[in-house]
Formats: sequence, C-alpha cells, structure tokens
Amino acid sequence: MDVIVCLKAIPDLKQIRIKRETREPVLEGVPLVWGDMDKNALEEAVRLRERHGGKVTALALGGTRLKEAMIEALAMGADEGVLLVDPLFQTYDTAGVAKALAAAALRLPRFDLILVAEGSSDSYSGQVGPRVAEMLGLPQVTYAREVSVEGSVLRAVRSLEGAFEVVECTLPAVVSVTQEINTPRLPALTAILRASRKPQQAWSAADLGLADTPVLVERLRNLAPQQERRNILFEGDDAEDRLVAALLKDGAVSC
Repeated sequence: MDVIVCLKAIPDLKQIRIKRETREPVLEGVPLVWGDMDKNALEEAVRLRERHGGKVTALALGGTRLKEAMIEALAMGADEGVLLVDPLFQTYDTAGVAKALAAAALRLPRFDLILVAEGSSDSYSGQVGPRVAEMLGLPQVTYAREVSVEGSVLRAVRSLEGAFEVVECTLPAVVSVTQEINTPRLPALTAILRASRKPQQAWSAADLGLADTPVLVERLRNLAPQQERRNILFEGDDAEDRLVAALLKDGAVSC
C-alpha cells in the first residue's frame, strides 16, 4: 500500500528565546524539527509498509530549509520526499495548508492512505487532517492509537475521553494519530547516509494551481504569557516557616 505522511516542520521549541521587552519569540537561527506526533505518523506509515509492502511518501509544506529536515524523514524510513516550497505558502492558514496538501496528494500517482498528526506541536489546531479529508472527499478517522489494514478495510482504535472506540472504513482514507500509537525509531547512521540518495522533489504554488488561494485567518500577534515575579527573599533561621506562611496566605498551597 502507498501511504502519504503529511509532516510539519516547526522551530525547535527548546531553543526558542523570548524577547523580554515585547514577549515575542526569537526564531532567527532556530533549527527546524518535525513535531513529536508527526514522527508518530511517519513511524506508523513505515510499519504499515513493512507489513504490507508499498511506498511511503513524506509530504511537507514550508520554506527552503525543509530540504534539510526532510533528510531525517527519509532516514526514518520514508521512500521519497515531496516539498511544497513557495513564499506564498508562508502566508497560509490551516485552510490554505490543507488545500495545498490535498492538491499535492492528487498530483502523486496514487495513494491508499494519508496519515497526519493529531495536531502540530506549535499551534495544535487539529484542523489540517479533517480539512484534507473533506477536500478529497475521503473517510477520516481521528485520534487513532491503533491502526491495522486488511485488504481494502482499515480498522482503528480511537482514543476518546474515558473510552476507546473501534471503527472501520474503506481505503483510501485520512487518519490522524496520537502519540500512544507507537514509539518512533531513531535512524541508524547508515540510514542517515542512505537518506541523502533517496528522491526528493519540490513543487510550488503554481505547480499545484494555488496561486490565488485566499487567506481566511490572519495571525496578528504571537506572544509569550506575561509573568510577574514578586522578588521576595526570605532569610534567617525561620525562612522556611515564613515562606510557607506567605504561600498559604496567597493561596498558592493548601494544607
């Protein structure tokens, strides 16, 4: 079976600094990494290919730096990479991203399954997968923690609040996965070396016929939460007792 995995490269959250004056994140020089659940989706695609044969295509939208990040996806087991690279893509909201991914899926020779993350590690909107399914007119399964395929039927265990749900649908389909579905593999050095020789291709907005895609939602600001420190220093032999008393008074702790 041929599986498309939609990946999102985000700035490494561990390396982002915040401007104290404006509370804005500093993204210059921060490397791009795949989100944690994106790696779960890729791992599940590779496992399905190992069981059923076929091909795994890693599909990602973003800027020119995607080519470096794609090497990791290829090292983890993807057979080929498709990069959607265009300055116009940088302005897209979730609706535009889903439209671009759906158009790219239709441009590929064939696919049986599209896997996406439950949500991205940065904005976590959870909209892209369902939007892609709607645009392609395909059945969708969300919050999947187990996936199996028999013939043209996909069975998934969905993780809901306080319960699990088992569902079935016919292929092709779109499935969003949770982190519980697997533990992504760490690529060996030999896999990393082979990854650079795997095929990659890049498509622009014009290639997908999306030059006039409108932006429905505009991001105005992206600010870190405002934090205020009391700057109270407790000294002396009874510092611990006075600290506990102050925390109790402020309601920060309770007995």
